Formats: sequence, structure tokens, C-alpha cells
Amino acid sequence: MKRWQFWVGLLISLALLYWSLGKLKLTDVVATLESADYLWLLPGILVYMVAVWARAWRWHYLLRPLKKIPTNTMFPIVAIGYMGNNIYPARAGEVLRAIVLKRREGVSISASLATIIVERIFDAVVMLGFVFLNLGELTRVTRGSGSAGIIELGVIGQITIQDLAIGGAVIFLGALAVFILAAMFPLVTERVVNWAIDHLAPERFRQKTRDVSQKFMGGLESLRSPQEALMVLLTSTVIWLLETGKYWFVMHAFHFQVSFFALMLMNGVVNLATTLPSAPGYIGTFDGPGIAVLQLYGVPGPIAAGYTLVLHAALWLPITLLGAYYFLREGYKWGEIPQVEKAS
Repeated sequence: MKRWQFWVGLLISLALLYWSLGKLKLTDVVATLESADYLWLLPGILVYMVAVWARAWRWHYLLRPLKKIPTNTMFPIVAIGYMGNNIYPARAGEVLRAIVLKRREGVSISASLATIIVERIFDAVVMLGFVFLNLGELTRVTRGSGSAGIIELGVIGQITIQDLAIGGAVIFLGALAVFILAAMFPLVTERVVNWAIDHLAPERFRQKTRDVSQKFMGGLESLRSPQEALMVLLTSTVIWLLETGKYWFVMHAFHFQVSFFALMLMNGVVNLATTLPSAPGYIGTFDGPGIAVLQLYGVPGPIAAGYTLVLHAALWLPITLLGAYYFLREGYKWGEIPQVEKAS
């Protein structure tokens, strides 16, 4: 609460919520929510849990050079990480699951964080793929309206989905290239890192920084083979197609219809947008762009808002409750989280 990043994220969330919901009549949104068939959430949640299991398998795969850990061991830890991301700011769940993994399996936090960063980069690359794949369809849909795929974000400004995709591609494909090269040429990378530490880090921190960097590099070993990297990419694609399947099931609870490809585009845009600072649970950064994308496809505002809010809740609540259950089952208490981090 005392950090400025929290307040910046909160302001962004409130701004996006205001500009996505402020022009709508609350009674229309409520009527949409009341008319929804919520039984469709059940298959959506089931598909989403399969996607979480696939994430656990992917993490197991990335960690194999460090330690072979069964997927059924990884699944609860991944759920705990989701819980942390959903209730704490700044994706603190990623650090939390690294801490729990160290407690359970003895894997270095630095190394496991390297694999988590790799996961997120591959996720972003797949999201960009979803966006680029559907830019042509979006252009056809919006050509008559003259909107050209422009998302209105109020005080934050306007952004075209094409600009979002290009900017994201520069950032995330560049990061992926750096990580793959670092993994493929570890000796060169070690020399570069050591040079940077010797010239930039204060002397009293150099050895500790060197130790952390070496453990971090160990977490990149799974990228040394092109086949290994391709497997991670394919698994990431399956994960996000499954998550889009949840979007598709939840859509059937409401009175509108768009293509699966349109939902892929929505999935890509909202997940790229959630990289922005926000309140915990991606409030606003998920909802605002999600509503805007559906409106580009001609979905009425109240229906787009009702669907997006319910989808967000269905993505947030089940995995948060499951993660909380696993967290408490591990013997932790909420007040112990700072001590867990300190002790690690």
C-alpha cells in the first residue's frame, strides 16, 4: 500500500473501468447478467483447469535440467502462483511459487524464476501470434465502421490493435531472442555478465550478484536445444487455445455470437494489456480492452461488458480458491508470506 507502483496500478485500473463502463447504463448491464445461462461456466472452468495442468507440465519440462519433478507435484504450486497473482499486485505470485518450489524441492529461486520468465515470454509470443493471425479478419469487420481496430482507452488514449501487436512483438520477440542466445552460448554470456558485474555493480554486491546470475543461467538450460524451445512453444500454444476454449464456452451463456478467432484476438489483446500496472487481479486492464475488442465486432456495450465481467470472474475465482486451498494445505498462513520470502 505504501509503494507508488500500487497507486499507479490502481489509478490505471480505475481509469480503464470508468472509460469502459462509464458510458453504459448500469441497468442494461445488470439485465445482461440476469439473463445469462451460468451453466455454461462449468465446461469453461473444466477446460481452464486442463490448461492449468498443461502449464504445470510445461514448468516441469523447463525444470528438467535442474531437477525432474512430476507434473502432479507442480500443479498445486502453479495454482498457488495463480492465487498470488490474483490477490497481490505486481505478479507477486510468480515469486511466491518459486519460494514454495524451493521449500518443497530445493530448487534455487533464481533458477526457477528464470524458467518462469521464459514461460511468460513464450506466453506473450503466442498472444502476439493470436493477434497477428486475426488482424485480417478484424480489418474486414471494422472497415465499414471506419474504426480500423482502434481501442478507446479514455484518458490513457487511443491505440490500434496493430500498434499493440507491433510494439509487443519488438519487446517480447527481442527478449526471447536474448534468452535463447544466452542459453545457446553460456560461456559468452557468462563473460558478458561478469564484465557487467565487475564494471557496474558495487564491490560488496559483486559475488552475490554473480552467484544469482549463475543460478539464473541454469534455469535457461532447457532453451539450449531448438527442439526443446519448439516443444515449449507448442505447449504454450495448446495452453492458450484451451484458455480461449473457456472464452468460447462462457460466450454461450450470453446472447451474442462471434467466431473462435475473434475470441483468440480478444484473449491476445487482454493478456498483453494485463502486462500494464494494475490493481490486483488485473482489474481494468483485462476488462477495458476485452469490452473494446468485442464492441469492434459489433457486440452491444452492455452485453460485451456483462460477458467480460463474468469471464473475468470465472477466470479469477476458481483458481484463486484452489490456490488458497493448496497454500493452506502446505501449512502456510496468510501472515507468514513475508516470513516465507525472507526465509528463502
